[in-house]
Amino acid sequence: MDRREFFALKRKTNPSPSTAFSGLRQINTGLNPYTGAWSASEVAHLLKRTMFGAAKDDIDYFKGMSMSQAVDTLLNVPATVPDAPLKNYDNDEITGGDPDLAIPIGSTWVNTHSEDDAANRKRIYSWKSWLTGRMINQDRSIGERMTLFWHNHFATETMTYQNGIYAYRHYLLLHQYAVGNFKQLVRGVTIDLAMLNYLNGYLNTDTAPDENYARELQELFTLGKENNPNYTEQDVLAAARVLTGWRINLITDTVYFDPAKHDKTTKLFSSFYSASVTGRSDATAGDAELDDLLTMIFNKKVEVSEFIVRKLYRWFCYYTIDANTETNVIKPLAQLFRDSNWEIKPVLATLLKSEHFYDPLSQGCLIKSPVELLVGLCREYNIVFPAGSDTVNLYNMWDFIRYQASEMQQNLGDPPQVAGWPSYYQIPGFYEIWINSDTLPKRNIFSDMLILNGYTRGGQVLRIDPVAFARSLPNPADPNALINDSLSVLYRVPISDASKQTIKKQILLSNQDQDYYWSNAWNAYLGNPGDMVAYETVFLRLQGLYKYLMNLAEYQLA
Repeated sequence: MDRREFFALKRKTNPSPSTAFSGLRQINTGLNPYTGAWSASEVAHLLKRTMFGAAKDDIDYFKGMSMSQAVDTLLNVPATVPDAPLKNYDNDEITGGDPDLAIPIGSTWVNTHSEDDAANRKRIYSWKSWLTGRMINQDRSIGERMTLFWHNHFATETMTYQNGIYAYRHYLLLHQYAVGNFKQLVRGVTIDLAMLNYLNGYLNTDTAPDENYARELQELFTLGKENNPNYTEQDVLAAARVLTGWRINLITDTVYFDPAKHDKTTKLFSSFYSASVTGRSDATAGDAELDDLLTMIFNKKVEVSEFIVRKLYRWFCYYTIDANTETNVIKPLAQLFRDSNWEIKPVLATLLKSEHFYDPLSQGCLIKSPVELLVGLCREYNIVFPAGSDTVNLYNMWDFIRYQASEMQQNLGDPPQVAGWPSYYQIPGFYEIWINSDTLPKRNIFSDMLILNGYTRGGQVLRIDPVAFARSLPNPADPNALINDSLSVLYRVPISDASKQTIKKQILLSNQDQDYYWSNAWNAYLGNPGDMVAYETVFLRLQGLYKYLMNLAEYQLA
């Protein structure tokens, strides 16, 4: 049963037959500002959708604000350039004389050109580890979550372009425009090192126009393919001709325009656009014609705005867009997007402050992606990683998290195709695709590993400390409060009181009946933390508690 359909069973009224949509429950709320309760529950909902997980410290921090202040804070993405990834790898297999050999461990490689395949392969993994670390150590903003959104939207694959500097520059571009101007972002992506390589833009010439990027620019990046009428094959070829002449300097890792490779004729588009792009021949022809092309595409305002708003909605709210949501949320947000001259921030602010976003039917209804699950787990349990000065071990631990996400079908830096990960577009499964007979056991094995023996590498151990997590909660001596407070951080779906009582008795009370059986054990440990017997008593029960909670289906929802 669909989660929204399940909740609909609790409602006394049903939508009229005229508004029925695929048999799913209709949400009637729209974009009016949310005025309901602002408790830890609502804060956790906001944070699990806009960051990765909802750490206890972050919940407390944002709970001290109003809802509107919290959203504004999250949307204030720092403009500073993130610290660059560092060299964490050895020089094995790198060709003699390559400049990468001279870079010491712990220094960045992003400003040193390398043509060596082995060096760039190592750099790619360094970048992927660093990217994982950026998410784990994110600031209190939506920046990393939106960067991942754009990484999925403008999907590129490192396995294709195989250059660490390209990967890093691509991240910087997506991060720069995370909540910025969409049209400017599209322009930047069009002549981005990674994208030019990935979709063959650097091979696009007047004598051999390459249609790859021109097609995806319209179908996947701006217009979508569901509009009717829509762009035609004539428009794909014309756009490809507009984009001829852009090149990559393989020595300096820079992009330049070569007028000699550019199609200088006027490009005629179909009746869908009813426009043309005047051919030019000077050194500025590439920029001028690119601007004309984007102006033409973005003049299809309704198509572009509704396509992007639907993708944002599926990312932050839910994958099914019913008739009421289309009318009450998508259409007005798309209008706001157009009126805001393609600025993303006003759209996100309106959505994240709306009664629709905090509607009970919008909460706890998304299946966590692998990255959300693993990074969120690290952040919510405040797992301790090696010190920043220990570059090799720190990057190794970040790489472990990245690798586990890849094993669960979300390989950062390498979405499976230019459309991104199927869970964000594949009808009708969407997020449900993340869970199958292969990936669900891997999710449970991962959480079991970190709560039990941990992951050991290089003499370092990555492990959940259940006692430290419990101590961060308001009243861990009370077993009822301990369970409720733990669930308020870890879960977005309530479990029954009967289930809580069973969990308490079987795990915290070791099948005893009185709450003091736990309280006495906790207070004995707290009174003498150096007593290993007292510590082991509470440690083992808490270990069992959190292992059990992470193995339940509810833990997979956000």
